[in-house]
Amino acid sequence: MNYTGHAYALGAGTIVNAIATWKGAAFAVDLKTFAAVELKKGDGKISGFIEGQPDADTRLIERTVELVLEYFDVKMHGSVKTWSQIPLASGLKSSSAAANATVLATLDALGEDMDPIDSIKIGVKASLDVGVSITGAFDDACASFFGGVVVTDNKIREIELRDEKISDVLIFAPDRKTFSSDTNVTRSRLIAPWVDMAYELALARNYEEAMTLNGFLYCNALGFNTEPIMLALEEGVRGVTLSGTGPSYVALVDSYSETKLKKRWSELEISGKLISTKIYNEGAKKLAGCDHI
Repeated sequence: MNYTGHAYALGAGTIVNAIATWKGAAFAVDLKTFAAVELKKGDGKISGFIEGQPDADTRLIERTVELVLEYFDVKMHGSVKTWSQIPLASGLKSSSAAANATVLATLDALGEDMDPIDSIKIGVKASLDVGVSITGAFDDACASFFGGVVVTDNKIREIELRDEKISDVLIFAPDRKTFSSDTNVTRSRLIAPWVDMAYELALARNYEEAMTLNGFLYCNALGFNTEPIMLALEEGVRGVTLSGTGPSYVALVDSYSETKLKKRWSELEISGKLISTKIYNEGAKKLAGCDHI
């Protein structure tokens, strides 16, 4: 007998990147990654597949399933498949979304539940085990799982603040791909005192100011262009930043500033796409109608 489960989790944008200080903040966006898990009883391997990415590294989703099975001490094998609305390796938390969706889909297949923080920590551990993250991205994972805005301490893996915010979001996602594991951590740590300032702004719910300060800091530390940020500021946007370790930029906008910023970003001599979305205040979910163990 096969046991199947399905779920989705969310992409996210950065408010404060945690690489410099282990303290970060992020907000969920209405871009989803879906996961389907199929299991059978008995020893064997977990095989992964990412739709539309036949040559992609599937170790993260495979390791995530393995860790859930280890948590419940069950011997099973099978497959995990993900498909996503989130551009891969663009700083929009595709790895966190894939891990969270996979955890929930595996729980769905098993007919089990788990404390949400424990679920998140499994995805964080999988990310560290396979080397797709530097800190484990607990902030990104919490935003992806719970929705809304989160401010976290990634070293002790605690949520300092969870908030809901209504805002449209405009994303500029260059075609270039960057991977967190390739980030220059040494240069990032040099800006830590100023990143701490951004973190304090986030704790005070001054999210726009926090993310814009974060954007200027990390663009300079990691060698990204600050022109997209300046163009946003010129159009009246108060919250704009480099998302994660790039290359995407995210801005909190209203209908007026979004129209103007779309035009300005589309005129940049950088190949990429514009994505209109919003902050998503609901969390990741299992999807009904599956067979459980």
